Amino acid sequence: MEYHLPVMPEEVIEGLAVKGGGVYLDCTVGGGGHSFAILAQDPTVRLVGIDRDGEAIEAAERRLSPFRGRYELYRDNFKNFRDVLYRAGVDGLDGVLLDLGISSHQIDDEARGFSYRSASAPLDMRMDRDGLLTAEYVVNEYPEDKLLKILREYGEEPFAAVIVRNIAARRKRGRISTCGELAELVEESIPPKFRSAACARQTFQAIRIEVNGELEGLKECVTGLARRLKTGGRMCVLTFHSLEDRIVKQVFRELESECECPKNFPVCVCGKKRELKTVNKKPITASEEEVNENPRSKCAKLRIAEKTA
Repeated sequence: MEYHLPVMPEEVIEGLAVKGGGVYLDCTVGGGGHSFAILAQDPTVRLVGIDRDGEAIEAAERRLSPFRGRYELYRDNFKNFRDVLYRAGVDGLDGVLLDLGISSHQIDDEARGFSYRSASAPLDMRMDRDGLLTAEYVVNEYPEDKLLKILREYGEEPFAAVIVRNIAARRKRGRISTCGELAELVEESIPPKFRSAACARQTFQAIRIEVNGELEGLKECVTGLARRLKTGGRMCVLTFHSLEDRIVKQVFRELESECECPKNFPVCVCGKKRELKTVNKKPITASEEEVNENPRSKCAKLRIAEKTA
């Protein structure tokens, strides 16, 4: 069974416009699906892959074994890309792929505690199993005001106040330790007419983002990665919720803009130059056929930009 089914692989490869002799960075290598497709494009392509999950690195090593000698994998957070590229002896890049989604394996492995559908799974949600912060700690130890802020900002949960109030009342009687306990509590907090099979999704998303620090420094990271591209190099970013997509869209817009001086200035004094051009004005989404085959691709958005200078 494949460790992780890559989302929009054909669209990603087309977006990267992989060329012979190019050096490519896969910031979230997962099971190696996208990386395999990149390496398969040309026998002279080199790839550097990063993932914070040790299990993903092991799966990618197996998947990419036919290309041994042309890739290097590093267990690290992609936000440390500068250090990784230094260790790999790489400066400029011909392409960057940033897939911000959680892997199928992590969701399906009950021991990882990511899914609201895994009733008996422990509340964990760590992408890096060596990390100290867990979902169980967030749910049981965070002050109510902090928990409320997380659910509102990271989960965009309209019933956040009721959910947090019920979490606070429940944890007075004992710790909330499983995904099922939290999912049931969330469902009970939502008015019946708004309940659905996935009504706990936004709460779980919010807590997962907090546990893994998914949005911390993301804007700076996307900006820095774009600036490591060679002229003509491509950057593909896959996002899976509006918060990520908003950040990526903002970065691309800022790097695409030119002089920001007031219009009444006779000459430019800011010196700002256009660094990127967006390849697709609107994000690309998965085809109906892919969504049917891989329902988790339904919410994915792909944005592509090219380095201009």
